[in-house]
Amino acid sequence: MDKEIIIRKATSLDAEGKGYVHYHSWNQTYTGLIDQDYLDSRSLEGCIETAKKFPNNTFVAVDNKKIVGFASYIKARDEDINNAGEVIAIYLLKEYKGLGLGKKLMNECLKELMEFNKVIVWVLSSNLSTISFYEHLGFIKDGSKKELKINEKSSLEVIRMIFYK
Repeated sequence: MDKEIIIRKATSLDAEGKGYVHYHSWNQTYTGLIDQDYLDSRSLEGCIETAKKFPNNTFVAVDNKKIVGFASYIKARDEDINNAGEVIAIYLLKEYKGLGLGKKLMNECLKELMEFNKVIVWVLSSNLSTISFYEHLGFIKDGSKKELKINEKSSLEVIRMIFYK
């Protein structure tokens, strides 16, 4: 691990690293929290292809030319909330958690979403460590929940959290 991990805007050249982080962080984070068949059905190649399709609105954490985390943001998709941005993904490889990188990635997203008076995240309701992370950053639960069907036999409950500027 290098002394200084750089946070920068992602480019289309970062798709492989972003896909790698997405694939491995899901397996590290969600094992035991979501259906294992769903996790097993995901592939590194599929995550890289998805990353290639969505190169914009993303920051990456880079350690010695290796992407070790990323965060992506957009204008909020929820119809019931006005003037909001949304952080749609924030993932780090396990060995890079606890170093302040998640906070740095989130802060970069919040800067990019300055035009909005609030920012939302949707988080798996059973992922207590991530909920705690968001609360530490100033996000609060707003009571909204939804079920996301991930395969024929499983769905996930996610809750919405809001950061008011």
